[in-house]
Amino acid sequence: MDSKLLFQAIFKFIAGIILIGVLVFLPAGTFYFGGVLLCGLLFIPMLVLGGILFVKSPKLLQKRLDSKEKAVTQKGVVFASAMIFTAGFVIAGLDCRFSWSIVPAWIVITASVLFLISYGLYAEVMRENAYLSRTISVQEGQKVVDTGLYGIIRHPMYAATILMFLSIPLILGSWYAFFVFLLYPIVIIVRIIYEEKVLDNELHGYLEYKKRVRYRIIPFLW
Repeated sequence: MDSKLLFQAIFKFIAGIILIGVLVFLPAGTFYFGGVLLCGLLFIPMLVLGGILFVKSPKLLQKRLDSKEKAVTQKGVVFASAMIFTAGFVIAGLDCRFSWSIVPAWIVITASVLFLISYGLYAEVMRENAYLSRTISVQEGQKVVDTGLYGIIRHPMYAATILMFLSIPLILGSWYAFFVFLLYPIVIIVRIIYEEKVLDNELHGYLEYKKRVRYRIIPFLW
């Protein structure tokens, strides 16, 4: 057992719970339903998935825990994402406290289902691609993955995360936070454009793969 990896995973898991709790419940001034629902939908599958990765693919888990970008552009992307999430969660909490907007129950339920679907897609991407990393780099011996979801779009992980994060503010019951989270796909587009430049130059066969699979994250659109 890799005790260092286990400690790192547990530490980040607990830190994530505390961070989301502070950002959502503190501005709301209460443990409201939407916040509790999001925590359940977010952290229970995360715990299960993390446990599976720790047992079956610890190297992949380590790569997913590593978030230190080196490129200036990607550091900017990470910073922008952090600002969007922070602002979105705080606004959702304030929305709950001051009742700025009302999201119908059926939309909350639909968003919750979409969130779980996106989690499932995310897990499938990790099953298909052992080279996944939170940082943009080409690993030794890396090959182009072009089967499964990668045979439909080139960046299924980003597609899953966009669906996941656009569901979050609706689960929290805030239209105002939803408009903040709409900035996230723009950040992802910037990241994808940069990432594909790296892959074009450093990953053998990627240019041919781009010709076979034309769309990045949305079939027939982009």
